[in-house]
Amino acid sequence: MAANSTSNDAKALEFIEEMTRNADSVQENVLAQILTQNAHTEYLSGFNLGAATDRHTFKSKIPMITYEDIQPLIQRIANGDRSPILSAHPVTEFLTSSGTSAGERKLMPTIKEELDRRQLLYSLLMPVMNQYVNGLDKGKALYFYFIKSETKTPGGLLARPVLTSYYKSSHFKTRPYDPFNVYTSPNEAILCEDSSQSMYTQMLCGLYDREQVLRVGAVFASGLSRAIRFLQLNWKLLAHDIRTGSLNPTVTDISIRDCMARVMRPDPDLADFIARECEKESWEGIITRIWPNTKYLDVIVTGAMAQYIPTLDYYSGGLPKACTMYASSECYFGLNLKPMCKPSEVSYTIMPNMGYFEFLPHQPSSTHRELVELADVELGKEYELVVTTYAGLYRYRVGDILRVTGFHNSAPQFQFVKRKNVLLSIDSDKTDEAELQAAVENASELLKPLKTTVVEYTSYADTKTVPGHYVIYWELLVGKSGYSEEVMEQCCLAMEESLNSVYRQGRAVDKSIGALEIRVVKNGTFEELMDYAISRGASINQYKVPRCVTFAPITELLDSRIISTHFSPSPPHWTPDRRF
Repeated sequence: MAANSTSNDAKALEFIEEMTRNADSVQENVLAQILTQNAHTEYLSGFNLGAATDRHTFKSKIPMITYEDIQPLIQRIANGDRSPILSAHPVTEFLTSSGTSAGERKLMPTIKEELDRRQLLYSLLMPVMNQYVNGLDKGKALYFYFIKSETKTPGGLLARPVLTSYYKSSHFKTRPYDPFNVYTSPNEAILCEDSSQSMYTQMLCGLYDREQVLRVGAVFASGLSRAIRFLQLNWKLLAHDIRTGSLNPTVTDISIRDCMARVMRPDPDLADFIARECEKESWEGIITRIWPNTKYLDVIVTGAMAQYIPTLDYYSGGLPKACTMYASSECYFGLNLKPMCKPSEVSYTIMPNMGYFEFLPHQPSSTHRELVELADVELGKEYELVVTTYAGLYRYRVGDILRVTGFHNSAPQFQFVKRKNVLLSIDSDKTDEAELQAAVENASELLKPLKTTVVEYTSYADTKTVPGHYVIYWELLVGKSGYSEEVMEQCCLAMEESLNSVYRQGRAVDKSIGALEIRVVKNGTFEELMDYAISRGASINQYKVPRCVTFAPITELLDSRIISTHFSPSPPHWTPDRRF
């Protein structure tokens, strides 16, 4: 099974062994380093820690927090206060979280050293993969990577997503040559802010290099699904460019045009091949038909991304899907030591050198819950992740719910269960119940003049369409004047305008989310839903209408009762100039 490891691989694997063998003492040292480094910050000084760096003092004096608790301090840093508020090291930029606070992206402070720490985790991924797949240094990776727009805070600090920060860093742009990390996509395409020009160029390069591609991927499963859909819609243009050796004039980015001048060459045989494959009625197995040497897909298919597994199985003929690492804007956490396992078996081993980790037992009914150390979590139990980072977060609740599935040496392995309170998600968007409720209320205001009201509603994330989109089921009490198609379309748009900035950016700019759809169902449908739930053992006294449905028989019941369907007529408003 194992490939011949190079000396670099051997060192990386030994590092993983060393960290995981001594997980508890590594954690103790990490906490001591963080507290020593940041002892004189305004935040820690307020809790009278003194020079203490031990766990007991830390736990007894520092409270567990959420984003809202530190938002005023983050606001000050964003506004230009350079004093050591949360971190002794200067905050170099903010990483924008896909979670939101009051409808806006959360801002996570970061420091220069964090890039090195994240790079260290990246450097462990291929040595692990090489144990399971041979010969990955003999070809290329077709990865669809994109940057998102960034903005500056009033104090002049950049605010951007964590991957945009990484792709724009020298760690990525001037990375040393490594045969395991040769991409078909040129940096110029990855760094282009126009996602359609970027996608077009990356796909074109991937087609030219089709024989050399050994793995195909994107960060999230949704991104790879979107790339295949892009090929479906644009293969004629791509084949024309390959046939003539000239780049489509709609790609106007100068740096892309310059670099593609070195790539483009007329190849009529390749153009004919692409046309033959893409003209076929069935797109089953299209990935392995066009890129025949692909050994696996490199995508995240855990959490909300699991909904894309059937689509990727169809397009790839069931190729393995490797989920290699677990990370967020707050902190990078760990990696999957068995990357070729089934998606349902993916577990991440937390690397204890990345930050200080504590775990809050996930028992929603209990009020008194003690935080547990990394080395003390129990097999089979679920926990909410709480992090303390070098960059200035202390006992911060990330909102991820994890289940302990095993241990590697003394480091626990976790399955990602879900994001707390997230109801709907298509791409990197996360919509919770309160947001959905507010959106429905705002939209239903448009029905009032018609004496029509929303009696009941539920929702689901439809990922069969590409891009996926939100579907909202409404049961209406209709007034005498009824309702028009135009009013319902405006209701769809009003809902979208009410959703958070991550959703609106995905809709308006990234085009990673499709138009919101309202499906109006017959009167009495939600009573039938309740009857169905009770027939399956739900208590009539405790039954609540689920605000999101995923169980196929329930969506089938709802869809069989549809009277009319309506889509948002245009994308909602979004601008990178956010409120700080």
